[in-house]
Amino acid sequence: MESLVQPVQQKSRIQSLDILRGIAILGILILNIQSFAMPGAAYLNPTAFGDFDGLNFWVWLFSHAFADQKFITIFSILFGAGIVLVTQKAEAKSGKSAGLHYKRNFWLLIIGLIHAHLIWYGDILVAYALGGFIVYFFRKMQPRTLLILGTLVFSVHSVLYIMTGTSIPYWPQEALQDTMLMWHPPTSEIQQEINALTGSLSEQINYNSAGALVMETMVYAILFFWKTTGLMLIGMALYKMGILSAERSSTFYKRGLLVGFIIGFPIVIYGMIQNLAVNFSFEYSMFLGSQYNYWGSLFVSFGYICAVMLLAKSGKFEALKSKLAAVGQMALTNYIAQSVIGVLLFFGIGFGLFGEVDRIMQLTIVFAIWALQLWWSKPWLDRYKFGPLEWVWRSLSYWKKQPMKRS
Repeated sequence: MESLVQPVQQKSRIQSLDILRGIAILGILILNIQSFAMPGAAYLNPTAFGDFDGLNFWVWLFSHAFADQKFITIFSILFGAGIVLVTQKAEAKSGKSAGLHYKRNFWLLIIGLIHAHLIWYGDILVAYALGGFIVYFFRKMQPRTLLILGTLVFSVHSVLYIMTGTSIPYWPQEALQDTMLMWHPPTSEIQQEINALTGSLSEQINYNSAGALVMETMVYAILFFWKTTGLMLIGMALYKMGILSAERSSTFYKRGLLVGFIIGFPIVIYGMIQNLAVNFSFEYSMFLGSQYNYWGSLFVSFGYICAVMLLAKSGKFEALKSKLAAVGQMALTNYIAQSVIGVLLFFGIGFGLFGEVDRIMQLTIVFAIWALQLWWSKPWLDRYKFGPLEWVWRSLSYWKKQPMKRS
Protein backbone atom coordinates (compact mmCIF):
# COMPACT_ATOMS: atom_id res chain seq x y z
CA MET A 1 0.00 0.00 0.00
CA GLU A 2 2.90 2.40 0.70
CA SER A 3 3.61 2.65 -3.02
CA LEU A 4 0.29 4.45 -3.37
CA VAL A 5 1.64 7.37 -1.36
CA GLN A 6 3.05 10.11 -3.58
CA PRO A 7 4.33 13.66 -3.02
CA VAL A 8 1.85 16.52 -3.00
CA GLN A 9 1.10 17.48 -6.59
CA GLN A 10 0.94 21.04 -7.88
CA LYS A 11 -2.80 20.96 -8.48
CA SER A 12 -3.55 19.92 -4.87
CA ARG A 13 -1.37 22.54 -3.16
CA ILE A 14 -2.96 25.11 -0.84
CA GLN A 15 -1.85 28.50 -2.12
CA SER A 16 -2.36 30.32 1.18
CA LEU A 17 0.11 27.95 2.90
CA ASP A 18 2.68 28.48 0.15
CA ILE A 19 2.30 32.27 0.26
CA LEU A 20 2.61 32.30 4.04
CA ARG A 21 5.65 30.02 3.91
CA GLY A 22 7.25 32.23 1.27
CA ILE A 23 6.78 35.34 3.37
CA ALA A 24 8.16 33.52 6.42
CA ILE A 25 11.27 32.37 4.55
CA LEU A 26 11.97 35.87 3.30
CA GLY A 27 11.22 37.42 6.68
CA ILE A 28 13.57 35.27 8.75
CA LEU A 29 16.50 36.60 6.73
CA ILE A 30 16.05 40.04 8.34
CA LEU A 31 17.37 38.56 11.59
CA ASN A 32 19.54 35.76 10.24
CA ILE A 33 21.62 38.27 8.30
CA GLN A 34 22.87 39.61 11.63
CA SER A 35 24.30 36.20 12.53
CA PHE A 36 25.93 35.87 9.12
CA ALA A 37 27.48 39.33 9.32
CA MET A 38 28.21 39.95 13.02
CA PRO A 39 29.56 38.12 16.09
CA GLY A 40 26.94 35.88 17.69
CA ALA A 41 26.54 37.95 20.85
CA ALA A 42 25.16 40.88 18.82
CA TYR A 43 22.04 38.87 17.92
CA LEU A 44 20.64 38.95 21.46
CA ASN A 45 22.57 41.95 22.78
CA PRO A 46 22.73 44.63 20.07
CA THR A 47 25.17 46.67 22.15
CA ALA A 48 27.75 43.86 22.11
CA PHE A 49 29.19 44.79 18.71
CA GLY A 50 29.00 47.42 16.02
CA ASP A 51 27.43 50.83 15.66
CA PHE A 52 24.16 51.15 17.60
CA ASP A 53 23.47 54.80 16.81
CA GLY A 54 21.68 56.78 14.12
CA LEU A 55 20.28 54.78 11.21
CA ASN A 56 21.80 51.56 12.54
CA PHE A 57 19.74 51.95 15.68
CA TRP A 58 16.56 52.49 13.66
CA VAL A 59 17.30 49.43 11.53
CA TRP A 60 17.63 47.39 14.73
CA LEU A 61 14.42 48.93 16.08
CA PHE A 62 12.53 48.06 12.90
CA SER A 63 13.90 44.51 12.69
CA HIS A 64 13.25 43.80 16.37
CA ALA A 65 9.71 45.20 16.43
CA PHE A 66 8.49 43.77 13.13
CA ALA A 67 10.67 40.72 12.38
CA ASP A 68 12.57 39.29 15.35
CA GLN A 69 10.90 35.96 16.29
CA LYS A 70 7.82 36.80 14.21
CA PHE A 71 8.69 34.99 10.99
CA ILE A 72 10.42 32.03 12.64
CA THR A 73 7.24 31.67 14.72
CA ILE A 74 5.17 31.50 11.53
CA PHE A 75 7.64 29.05 9.96
CA SER A 76 7.41 26.79 13.04
CA ILE A 77 3.61 26.93 12.99
CA LEU A 78 3.66 25.95 9.32
CA PHE A 79 5.90 22.98 10.03
CA GLY A 80 3.29 21.62 12.42
CA ALA A 81 0.54 22.27 9.89
CA GLY A 82 2.60 20.45 7.27
CA ILE A 83 2.76 17.34 9.43
CA VAL A 84 -1.03 17.17 9.58
CA LEU A 85 -1.37 17.87 5.86
CA VAL A 86 1.14 15.23 4.76
CA THR A 87 -0.05 12.52 7.17
CA GLN A 88 -3.72 13.10 6.34
CA LYS A 89 -3.02 12.69 2.63
CA ALA A 90 -0.90 9.59 3.24
CA GLU A 91 -3.54 8.01 5.46
CA ALA A 92 -6.30 8.78 2.95
CA LYS A 93 -4.36 6.90 0.26
CA SER A 94 -2.76 4.02 2.13
CA GLY A 95 -4.29 3.99 5.61
CA LYS A 96 -0.95 4.71 7.28
CA SER A 97 1.55 7.54 7.60
CA ALA A 98 4.16 6.67 10.23
CA GLY A 99 6.70 5.26 7.78
CA LEU A 100 6.54 8.25 5.47
CA HIS A 101 6.58 10.77 8.32
CA TYR A 102 9.60 9.30 10.06
CA LYS A 103 11.55 8.89 6.83
CA ARG A 104 10.83 12.52 5.96
CA ASN A 105 11.91 13.65 9.38
CA PHE A 106 15.03 11.49 9.39
CA TRP A 107 16.25 12.93 6.12
CA LEU A 108 15.36 16.45 7.22
CA LEU A 109 17.50 15.84 10.30
CA ILE A 110 20.42 14.76 8.10
CA ILE A 111 20.03 17.82 5.87
CA GLY A 112 19.83 20.02 8.97
CA LEU A 113 22.96 18.53 10.51
CA ILE A 114 24.90 19.07 7.28
CA HIS A 115 23.62 22.64 7.10
CA ALA A 116 24.38 23.35 10.77
CA HIS A 117 27.88 21.89 10.95
CA LEU A 118 29.25 22.62 7.49
CA ILE A 119 27.46 25.83 6.48
CA TRP A 120 25.86 27.83 9.32
CA TYR A 121 25.39 27.06 13.00
CA GLY A 122 22.05 28.95 13.24
CA ASP A 123 20.16 26.10 11.55
CA ILE A 124 16.54 25.48 12.62
CA LEU A 125 15.93 22.26 10.64
CA VAL A 126 17.46 20.01 13.31
CA ALA A 127 15.05 21.40 15.91
CA TYR A 128 12.12 20.86 13.54
CA ALA A 129 13.11 17.29 12.77
CA LEU A 130 13.58 16.39 16.43
CA GLY A 131 10.30 18.02 17.41
CA GLY A 132 8.55 16.37 14.49
CA PHE A 133 9.46 12.94 15.82
CA ILE A 134 7.39 13.75 18.92
CA VAL A 135 4.44 15.85 17.76
CA TYR A 136 3.38 13.18 15.26
CA PHE A 137 1.71 11.33 18.13
CA PHE A 138 -0.55 14.32 18.86
CA ARG A 139 -1.69 15.00 15.29
CA LYS A 140 -5.20 13.57 15.75
CA MET A 141 -6.08 15.59 18.83
CA GLN A 142 -8.87 18.14 18.68
CA PRO A 143 -7.78 21.70 17.78
CA ARG A 144 -8.70 23.09 21.20
CA THR A 145 -6.59 20.45 22.94
CA LEU A 146 -3.67 21.10 20.58
CA LEU A 147 -3.88 24.84 21.25
CA ILE A 148 -3.83 24.36 25.00
CA LEU A 149 -1.05 21.77 24.91
CA GLY A 150 1.00 23.84 22.46
CA THR A 151 0.71 26.96 24.61
CA LEU A 152 1.71 25.01 27.72
CA VAL A 153 4.79 23.57 25.99
CA PHE A 154 5.66 27.01 24.58
CA SER A 155 5.42 28.39 28.14
CA VAL A 156 8.05 26.08 29.62
CA HIS A 157 10.89 28.16 28.17
CA SER A 158 9.52 31.23 29.97
CA VAL A 159 9.33 29.35 33.27
CA LEU A 160 12.95 28.22 32.86
CA TYR A 161 14.18 31.71 31.95
CA ILE A 162 12.24 33.52 34.67
CA MET A 163 13.49 31.08 37.29
CA THR A 164 17.04 31.46 36.02
CA GLY A 165 16.81 35.26 35.86
CA THR A 166 15.44 35.63 39.38
CA SER A 167 18.18 33.33 40.74
CA ILE A 168 21.07 35.46 39.41
CA PRO A 169 21.87 37.02 42.84
CA TYR A 170 22.58 33.51 44.15
CA TRP A 171 24.89 32.39 41.34
CA PRO A 172 28.54 31.56 42.08
CA GLN A 173 30.71 34.49 41.04
CA GLU A 174 32.61 32.44 38.47
CA ALA A 175 29.42 31.24 36.75
CA LEU A 176 28.07 34.80 36.71
CA GLN A 177 31.23 36.19 35.13
CA ASP A 178 31.37 33.44 32.48
CA THR A 179 27.76 34.02 31.44
CA MET A 180 28.23 37.78 31.37
CA LEU A 181 31.19 37.32 29.03
CA MET A 182 28.92 35.37 26.65
CA TRP A 183 26.40 38.22 26.76
CA HIS A 184 29.01 40.93 26.14
CA PRO A 185 32.30 39.34 25.04
CA PRO A 186 35.55 41.30 25.39
CA THR A 187 37.19 42.65 22.25
CA SER A 188 39.76 39.84 22.27
CA GLU A 189 37.06 37.12 22.07
CA ILE A 190 35.15 38.96 19.38
CA GLN A 191 38.35 39.21 17.35
CA GLN A 192 38.92 35.47 17.77
CA GLU A 193 35.46 34.83 16.30
CA ILE A 194 36.15 37.19 13.40
CA ASN A 195 39.52 35.53 12.75
CA ALA A 196 38.02 32.04 12.81
CA LEU A 197 35.14 32.81 10.43
CA THR A 198 37.29 34.77 8.01
CA GLY A 199 40.14 32.28 8.19
CA SER A 200 40.72 29.01 6.38
CA LEU A 201 37.89 26.64 5.49
CA SER A 202 38.86 24.23 8.27
CA GLU A 203 38.85 27.08 10.83
CA GLN A 204 35.41 28.17 9.68
CA ILE A 205 33.98 24.65 9.83
CA ASN A 206 35.50 23.91 13.25
CA TYR A 207 34.21 27.15 14.78
CA ASN A 208 30.82 26.81 13.13
CA SER A 209 30.43 23.15 14.11
CA ALA A 210 31.24 23.94 17.74
CA GLY A 211 28.55 26.63 17.71
CA ALA A 212 26.07 24.22 16.10
CA LEU A 213 26.72 21.65 18.84
CA VAL A 214 25.87 24.23 21.50
CA MET A 215 22.65 25.10 19.63
CA GLU A 216 21.68 21.43 19.35
CA THR A 217 22.28 20.66 23.03
CA MET A 218 22.13 23.47 25.59
CA VAL A 219 20.12 25.98 23.55
CA TYR A 220 17.79 23.25 22.30
CA ALA A 221 17.11 22.06 25.84
CA ILE A 222 16.24 25.48 27.26
CA LEU A 223 14.69 27.19 24.22
CA PHE A 224 14.28 25.48 20.86
CA PHE A 225 12.57 22.30 22.03
CA TRP A 226 9.88 24.15 23.97
CA LYS A 227 9.41 26.93 21.45
CA THR A 228 9.38 24.96 18.20
CA THR A 229 7.48 21.96 19.56
CA GLY A 230 4.85 24.19 21.15
CA LEU A 231 4.44 26.16 17.94
CA MET A 232 4.15 22.97 15.87
CA LEU A 233 1.25 21.86 18.05
CA ILE A 234 -0.36 25.29 17.67
CA GLY A 235 0.19 25.02 13.90
CA MET A 236 -1.60 21.69 13.83
CA ALA A 237 -4.55 23.30 15.59
CA LEU A 238 -4.67 26.34 13.29
CA TYR A 239 -4.56 24.11 10.21
CA LYS A 240 -7.36 21.89 11.51
CA MET A 241 -9.42 25.01 12.23
CA GLY A 242 -9.09 26.11 8.60
CA ILE A 243 -7.23 29.28 9.60
CA LEU A 244 -4.06 28.59 7.59
CA SER A 245 -5.90 27.51 4.44
CA ALA A 246 -7.86 30.78 4.15
CA GLU A 247 -11.16 28.96 4.84
CA ARG A 248 -12.43 31.37 7.49
CA SER A 249 -14.34 34.54 6.70
CA SER A 250 -12.67 37.85 5.92
CA THR A 251 -14.28 39.24 9.07
CA PHE A 252 -12.55 36.54 11.15
CA TYR A 253 -9.15 37.43 9.68
CA LYS A 254 -9.70 41.18 10.10
CA ARG A 255 -10.57 40.67 13.74
CA GLY A 256 -7.62 38.31 14.20
CA LEU A 257 -5.24 40.84 12.65
CA LEU A 258 -6.56 43.59 14.90
CA VAL A 259 -6.43 41.52 18.09
CA GLY A 260 -2.98 40.12 17.28
CA PHE A 261 -1.51 43.56 16.70
CA ILE A 262 -3.30 45.30 19.58
CA ILE A 263 -2.02 42.71 22.05
CA GLY A 264 1.32 41.84 20.47
CA PHE A 265 2.94 45.11 19.46
CA PRO A 266 2.47 46.88 22.83
CA ILE A 267 4.13 43.92 24.58
CA VAL A 268 7.04 43.95 22.11
CA ILE A 269 7.45 47.73 22.29
CA TYR A 270 7.27 47.78 26.09
CA GLY A 271 10.01 45.15 26.20
CA MET A 272 12.17 47.24 23.86
CA ILE A 273 11.72 50.32 26.08
CA GLN A 274 12.62 48.34 29.19
CA ASN A 275 15.74 46.79 27.65
CA LEU A 276 16.93 50.10 26.23
CA ALA A 277 16.38 51.75 29.62
CA VAL A 278 18.85 49.34 31.24
CA ASN A 279 21.17 49.44 28.21
CA PHE A 280 20.65 45.71 27.66
CA SER A 281 22.21 44.76 30.95
CA PHE A 282 22.83 41.05 31.34
CA GLU A 283 21.04 40.80 34.69
CA TYR A 284 17.74 41.99 33.20
CA SER A 285 17.77 41.62 29.43
CA MET A 286 19.13 38.12 28.93
CA PHE A 287 16.39 36.36 30.88
CA LEU A 288 13.48 38.50 32.06
CA GLY A 289 13.79 41.16 29.39
CA SER A 290 13.69 38.62 26.55
CA GLN A 291 10.23 37.38 27.46
CA TYR A 292 8.33 40.41 26.17
CA ASN A 293 9.32 39.71 22.58
CA TYR A 294 8.95 35.96 23.08
CA TRP A 295 5.25 36.34 23.90
CA GLY A 296 4.48 39.50 21.99
CA SER A 297 5.76 37.87 18.80
CA LEU A 298 3.26 35.04 19.18
CA PHE A 299 0.38 37.51 18.90
CA VAL A 300 2.01 39.64 16.19
CA SER A 301 2.66 36.48 14.17
CA PHE A 302 -1.03 35.59 14.36
CA GLY A 303 -1.80 39.08 13.09
CA TYR A 304 0.60 38.53 10.20
CA ILE A 305 -1.02 35.18 9.43
CA CYS A 306 -4.45 36.81 9.29
CA ALA A 307 -3.10 39.56 7.02
CA VAL A 308 -1.65 36.97 4.62
CA MET A 309 -4.91 35.02 4.60
CA LEU A 310 -6.75 38.21 3.63
CA LEU A 311 -4.24 38.66 0.82
CA ALA A 312 -4.72 35.04 -0.29
CA LYS A 313 -8.53 35.43 -0.32
CA SER A 314 -8.42 38.66 -2.31
CA GLY A 315 -8.32 38.83 -6.07
CA LYS A 316 -5.53 41.38 -6.00
CA PHE A 317 -1.76 41.21 -6.48
CA GLU A 318 -1.98 37.87 -8.30
CA ALA A 319 1.53 38.17 -9.79
CA LEU A 320 3.05 38.91 -6.39
CA LYS A 321 1.12 36.08 -4.74
CA SER A 322 2.33 33.69 -7.42
CA LYS A 323 5.95 34.68 -6.79
CA LEU A 324 5.60 34.43 -3.01
CA ALA A 325 3.93 31.03 -3.32
CA ALA A 326 6.83 29.82 -5.48
CA VAL A 327 9.31 30.97 -2.82
CA GLY A 328 7.25 29.02 -0.29
CA GLN A 329 7.12 25.88 -2.42
CA MET A 330 10.91 26.02 -2.58
CA ALA A 331 11.24 26.86 1.12
CA LEU A 332 14.00 24.35 1.87
CA THR A 333 16.05 25.35 -1.17
CA ASN A 334 15.60 29.06 -0.48
CA TYR A 335 16.41 28.67 3.22
CA ILE A 336 19.69 26.85 2.53
CA ALA A 337 20.43 29.24 -0.35
CA GLN A 338 20.22 32.19 2.06
CA SER A 339 22.85 30.50 4.23
CA VAL A 340 25.11 29.76 1.28
CA ILE A 341 24.88 33.37 0.09
CA GLY A 342 25.54 34.61 3.64
CA VAL A 343 28.60 32.40 3.99
CA LEU A 344 29.97 33.47 0.61
CA LEU A 345 29.52 37.13 1.48
CA PHE A 346 30.76 37.16 5.05
CA PHE A 347 33.00 34.15 5.74
CA GLY A 348 36.60 33.60 4.66
CA ILE A 349 35.61 31.09 1.98
CA GLY A 350 34.05 34.04 0.12
CA PHE A 351 34.47 37.79 0.49
CA GLY A 352 35.30 37.66 4.22
CA LEU A 353 33.13 40.64 5.21
CA PHE A 354 32.26 39.23 8.66
CA GLY A 355 32.31 42.02 11.25
CA GLU A 356 32.64 44.77 8.65
CA VAL A 357 29.06 45.35 7.47
CA ASP A 358 26.76 47.55 9.55
CA ARG A 359 23.03 47.00 10.02
CA ILE A 360 22.05 49.46 7.28
CA MET A 361 24.03 47.57 4.67
CA GLN A 362 22.83 44.24 6.06
CA LEU A 363 19.23 45.29 5.40
CA THR A 364 20.21 46.34 1.88
CA ILE A 365 21.66 42.87 1.30
CA VAL A 366 18.42 41.34 2.60
CA PHE A 367 16.40 43.28 0.01
CA ALA A 368 18.77 42.11 -2.73
CA ILE A 369 18.42 38.45 -1.70
CA TRP A 370 14.63 38.85 -1.55
CA ALA A 371 14.64 40.17 -5.09
CA LEU A 372 16.82 37.27 -6.21
CA GLN A 373 14.63 34.60 -4.64
CA LEU A 374 11.40 36.16 -5.87
CA TRP A 375 12.98 36.29 -9.33
CA TRP A 376 14.27 32.73 -9.55
CA SER A 377 11.65 30.64 -7.72
CA LYS A 378 8.68 30.89 -10.10
CA PRO A 379 10.64 30.36 -13.35
CA TRP A 380 12.24 27.30 -11.77
CA LEU A 381 8.85 25.84 -10.77
CA ASP A 382 7.41 26.66 -14.18
CA ARG A 383 9.95 24.20 -15.56
CA TYR A 384 10.44 21.76 -12.69
CA LYS A 385 8.05 20.12 -10.22
CA PHE A 386 10.22 20.72 -7.15
CA GLY A 387 13.02 22.93 -5.92
CA PRO A 388 16.43 21.19 -6.05
CA LEU A 389 16.59 20.34 -2.35
CA GLU A 390 12.89 19.54 -2.19
CA TRP A 391 13.52 16.99 -4.95
CA VAL A 392 16.41 15.46 -2.99
CA TRP A 393 14.35 15.35 0.23
CA ARG A 394 11.33 13.76 -1.48
CA SER A 395 13.40 11.24 -3.38
CA LEU A 396 15.10 10.13 -0.17
CA SER A 397 11.81 10.09 1.77
CA TYR A 398 10.06 7.89 -0.78
CA TRP A 399 13.31 6.05 -1.53
CA LYS A 400 12.57 6.52 -5.19
CA LYS A 401 13.87 9.05 -7.69
CA GLN A 402 11.08 11.55 -8.24
CA PRO A 403 10.29 12.98 -11.68
CA MET A 404 11.77 16.45 -11.87
CA LYS A 405 10.87 18.09 -15.17
CA ARG A 406 7.33 19.12 -16.01
CA SER A 407 5.93 17.44 -19.07
